[in-house]
Amino acid sequence: MPLLQVDNGGFTLDGEPFRLLSGGLHYFRVHPEQWADRLRKARLMGLNTIETYVPWNLHQPRPGAFTAEGGLDIGAFLDLAAAEGLYVLLRPGPYICAEWEGGGLPSWLLADPDIRLRTRDPRFLAAVDDYFARLLSPLRRHLATRGGPVVAVQVENEYGAYGDDTAYLEHLADSLRRCGVDVPLFTCDQPADLARGRLPGVLATANFGSRSVQNLAALRAEQPTGPLMCTEFWIGWFDRWGGHHVVREPGQAAQELDELLAAGASVNFYMFHGGSNFGFTNGANDKHTYRPTVTSYDYDAPLDEAGDPTEKFTAFRDVIAKYAPVPSEPVPPRGPKLGLGTVALTESAGMLACAEALGTAVDSLRPLTMEQLGQDFGFVLYETALPAARPALLEVEQVRDRAQVFVDGLPAGVLERENHEHAVAISVPRPGSVLSVLVENQGRVNYGPGIHDRKGLLGEVLLDGVPLTAWTSRPLPLTDLAALPFATDAATLVGPAFHRGFFDVKSPADTFLHLDGWTKGSVWINGFALGRYWSRGPQRSLYVPAPVLRAGANEIVVLELHAGHRARTVVFRETADLGPTEE
Repeated sequence: MPLLQVDNGGFTLDGEPFRLLSGGLHYFRVHPEQWADRLRKARLMGLNTIETYVPWNLHQPRPGAFTAEGGLDIGAFLDLAAAEGLYVLLRPGPYICAEWEGGGLPSWLLADPDIRLRTRDPRFLAAVDDYFARLLSPLRRHLATRGGPVVAVQVENEYGAYGDDTAYLEHLADSLRRCGVDVPLFTCDQPADLARGRLPGVLATANFGSRSVQNLAALRAEQPTGPLMCTEFWIGWFDRWGGHHVVREPGQAAQELDELLAAGASVNFYMFHGGSNFGFTNGANDKHTYRPTVTSYDYDAPLDEAGDPTEKFTAFRDVIAKYAPVPSEPVPPRGPKLGLGTVALTESAGMLACAEALGTAVDSLRPLTMEQLGQDFGFVLYETALPAARPALLEVEQVRDRAQVFVDGLPAGVLERENHEHAVAISVPRPGSVLSVLVENQGRVNYGPGIHDRKGLLGEVLLDGVPLTAWTSRPLPLTDLAALPFATDAATLVGPAFHRGFFDVKSPADTFLHLDGWTKGSVWINGFALGRYWSRGPQRSLYVPAPVLRAGANEIVVLELHAGHRARTVVFRETADLGPTEE
């Protein structure tokens, strides 16, 4: 591969002037069997480069473990990009934001009660250095200096919005170099944060979605020479539960792109293709109020969640064609979709009754956090015996993030972090009644000081002002549902329950699962975790990638946390419903 150089005049590639026309495509948000299709479509839009973050928390789920297999086989992704003739901008973090759980920082860091993330805390830096060594050593062959597609690597991510410790950034850059990264390094920040987040001697780039001339001028004021680049050109946005589906008018976005390219800048679309927050991987924001992100990461991008070109694909390709050659091939057509109709879920298993099959309880004086339990995602079930029969007030110091309260298995209330709720009145029918509190991690905060976001029940739990002690804390990561004792005679189940059904597919293709009439929960198809649903919206369907399905019989499992559809049916349709947009 040619080598990218940064000089006072701009980018050059093997000595020739070069403009990066890049698009964000996160391999970890796309089924690996669909990587090649998405990369081909990037080239067809006129892009010459692909950008991807790397999620530390998935690659290193425990301190001593590292994985790069299956959907995390970043080497295979980079090989496919090279085969398509695309260069790669690699953004390994350690922090990535990305509306991703914890901003990509692994939850096990938070098991240390006073660790300071994104600082020179020796514990954090030691963990980062170990991560870089595990990730980057096998990836050296993918660097452009060794014939691979990776032409540049990012240092941290929008650090100026978090801190201003240049020595911290210097440590990260040195760590990357020690791991063999010998291609150009760069930082990215929003224009107002450039002075705080840049690293002298390293290319600074800016993130914005409008007012290109003004924001490029701010970048030039901070960095008088060198390439102008927008590393995150925001052409859409993400959605949160309880909000509306955010869209951006294609013509207006294309006009902003034209302005950006006319100024001679390089660009990376954020996003070219967003994909999905499969499973429990969505992040959250907390600016005084906690707001979890939805499952879909469609982002109103040029390729939608299912990889189909949108109006923006054509609008952006037309603008790019004014400044660079664009392939003559036509815009790819929409891929085939399945409308399987209604599927009945005929078997069920109560979650609380089956808890022992899903996780092992740990005894403690107080409730243990997820991090203390060595748990990343999912739920924790806390239980203790109540001392006397009486009406009582249950108070929880901190709920992270949503707690369903049960007394002897019967629902007694819900406490939501999002609504700043800490107390619920309960009725204790007898001495020794079992208090069960099922807590859902709805996504660790991915931006700002709130990234120190421990999950579960934090602090004291009081009953009429008296601390409750002698708890069991049972982690329920829900990574394996094989032990669930499904039965067909569970019509009277109360509380959270798993519901299972089967359906046949002749020829697998993408489809969209609609859960009309259901309240809140998660879905698995053939063991693949699709993500969360919530009647709160805006998202009203879940994307089902074709490779998740198989010809013949298929299994679907729905975890419903409240009152499910009375008929216990779901519907597979050919179209998505991401909810109403703001007028």
